[in-house]
Amino acid sequence: MASNPHPATVETGTKRLVGSDRVLAVLVALAERPEGATLDQLTQAVDSPKSTVHRALASLRRANFAAQLGRGLYVVGDEFVRLALENQAARPERLAIEPVLRRLSERFDETAHYAVLDGTEVVYRAKVDPASGSVRLTSVIGGRNPAYRTAVGKLLLSRLCHDRGELAAVVGRGPFAQPTANTIGTLDGLWHELEVTRDRGWASDDQENELGINCIAVPGRFGPGGAVSGAVSVSALAFRRPLKDLIDTVGEIRTIVDGPSTGATGQ
Repeated sequence: MASNPHPATVETGTKRLVGSDRVLAVLVALAERPEGATLDQLTQAVDSPKSTVHRALASLRRANFAAQLGRGLYVVGDEFVRLALENQAARPERLAIEPVLRRLSERFDETAHYAVLDGTEVVYRAKVDPASGSVRLTSVIGGRNPAYRTAVGKLLLSRLCHDRGELAAVVGRGPFAQPTANTIGTLDGLWHELEVTRDRGWASDDQENELGINCIAVPGRFGPGGAVSGAVSVSALAFRRPLKDLIDTVGEIRTIVDGPSTGATGQ
């Protein structure tokens, strides 16, 4: 990260943190390093003086949001982890979502996700892996991926953006990074894909985000009154379940996702 010319401002990712929000920047940096981080590492991560980072750590430790392991190694504190897990478990939508993901995972013996759109990225709010012994994906709850190259992201973008201008305002005008040969790299290409997605009501990821992983996504109607609140996906290893085979199951995926438990929250 380049040196920050404004002494009261810190940038983390695409978000700008100002003044006392440096404490938040340090907390984010810690959360991204589950193995722990030294003062030097945190200082570099948030691009601030050691004295500033040290004061932020002191504030976090007083709240038990950070802890020190041994000499000079800091980690996220147990109280912060407790609050995050408690919040995740108590979210009303979770009561409706997890049984649906479980049914999908059991039916197809694949990983099922629920994700929402956050700016240019999707955030995975829930995940259910297949039974023990099956191959599991590396995705995690709270993890993020660029929306333009995931099935859940394309599904949600297709509902949010109604023309190229709106799409460009969300994801930019490109060109987009292409981690695989199948990844869409242009705004026009992405817009065409969203039009197809909107017409058919489901989205696909043909090894676009990660080589060897296919995915199908449908709307997740877990909002009040059955409103679309996010996207539900089934992800599979391409060698074991090619995309064509996943597409053949779209009707069944929709039936499970739109089952009687859907929309149970917020009534």
